[in-house]
Amino acid sequence: MRLRVIDFGFVPALRSQAIYHGVARALKSGDDPVLTLVNPQTPYVCVGVHQEIGKEVDEEFCKQAGLPIVRRHVGGGAVYLDKNQMFFHFMFPREQVPQYAVNLYPKFIEPAVRTYRELGVNAEYRPVNDIQVAGRKIGGTGAASIGEATVMVGSFMFDFDTATMAKCLKVPSEKFRDKLKMTLDDYMSTMTRELDTLPERETVREKFLRHVGDVFGVTPELTDPTAAELAAIEAEEKALSDPAWTYKKGRKLTDLGVKISEGRQLTESMHKAAGGLIRTHLLAQDGTIESLMISGDFTCLPEDGVDRLAAALAGEKLEAASLEDAIARQVGQLHLDMPGIEPADLARAIMLATGEGV
Repeated sequence: MRLRVIDFGFVPALRSQAIYHGVARALKSGDDPVLTLVNPQTPYVCVGVHQEIGKEVDEEFCKQAGLPIVRRHVGGGAVYLDKNQMFFHFMFPREQVPQYAVNLYPKFIEPAVRTYRELGVNAEYRPVNDIQVAGRKIGGTGAASIGEATVMVGSFMFDFDTATMAKCLKVPSEKFRDKLKMTLDDYMSTMTRELDTLPERETVREKFLRHVGDVFGVTPELTDPTAAELAAIEAEEKALSDPAWTYKKGRKLTDLGVKISEGRQLTESMHKAAGGLIRTHLLAQDGTIESLMISGDFTCLPEDGVDRLAAALAGEKLEAASLEDAIARQVGQLHLDMPGIEPADLARAIMLATGEGV
């Protein structure tokens, strides 16, 4: 198998996201898989596909700091990104990889783990999709379906600005923000923290590509992007910068709220599952779901699956056991892949919005 490698180097913030979105859109069934590498030249805040920006990001700080907010087509949480992170994106035609994301992570993460270890960082894979060293996170990964491609994304953490990250996130108080900064310092690690001498980007790239070759049994081949890929990247820059895409969850919440009238109640809740935080906005009437929005920092494939699930649950009774059964049935019928998120987690998140524990 031929693996094309395209190293875009340092690029502006928006383009760092548009690159893998565009290359994935250009990938067709039967094409060679592609691995892209990129560093953001300018900092920004990136939010997961299922997140509500108003709940997760301090938009006023980002505006004052000149930090763009970009929504990606990959799950996970809001994060501050800058030049000190080198991102890798594996893109395979869908028929060439396992069907479920939980089966993707171990193999696609392995080359990064081996690279860290060769550099002197005692990294290890931690399910569902993290890379840790001595209990601290040194890299997260994510999966998505974009066009005809299955995409796996990850990064090498040369350094990480926890102070700015803490300022980017929405918190209830400045005291809480100070606590968040301390928590990030305790929970996260970087090559700067782990190594006496920081390796050059080219060194990390060379070692990573060698381990990719060993794990996948291929010889990575450095190539230039095709004309079709460059055109797709430009198209994705426009799509990702469209406010209608950036604030899509906010628009759905507004639509949900407009429906409130006599006898209806709009409530919200959140529940932390193994696969991430689940937020719900529930419009209930007479003990049933009238309308529902599910958001959070989890992964759901296909991308629109969580919205289709929420729509399919309209009319279901707000009773824990029957709701869990209904969710399990719909997850199966819709062929949803939500690693680390069980029907019981979704049922609990919804029932918490009613004020009842599960």
